[in-house]
Amino acid sequence: MSANPRIVVGVDGSPASEQALRWAVDYARAVGGTVHAVAAWEYPAFYGWGGQAVPTVETFNPEEIAGRTLAETVEKVAGAEPGVTITQNVVGGNAAQALLQAAKGAALLVVGSRGLGGFSGVLLGSVSRHLTEHAPCPVTVVREDVVAEQAE
Repeated sequence: MSANPRIVVGVDGSPASEQALRWAVDYARAVGGTVHAVAAWEYPAFYGWGGQAVPTVETFNPEEIAGRTLAETVEKVAGAEPGVTITQNVVGGNAAQALLQAAKGAALLVVGSRGLGGFSGVLLGSVSRHLTEHAPCPVTVVREDVVAEQAE
């Protein structure tokens, strides 16, 4: 492992991504690494269906929402002085592809088991599953319920 390993973590504001960020920060502290928190955004595909107008950037700005969610999650999880360097990056496009790109050259990619979409009963979301199969580095998948149980 390099002297200052870069740990990439996906953040979407879900409880699982909060736990993934917490895990990544703790791990970075332990190994002397840095955390690169990434939030991806894209326009939902369903806009314009059913006769509804496509919202404008003035009324709906997913990049701004993703950036605000990322900043708020980092503040909530790591606080003002996390003890490690945390960079934040908001990327347009598919979450899996954005994280695969960010993980190039990283020591580790950390994600929550499920994000905000999908089915609540699924143990591993589509993004997490895709990343475990295609990432260019080791992947840690953090389940929110397991981490919460360990804290009790």
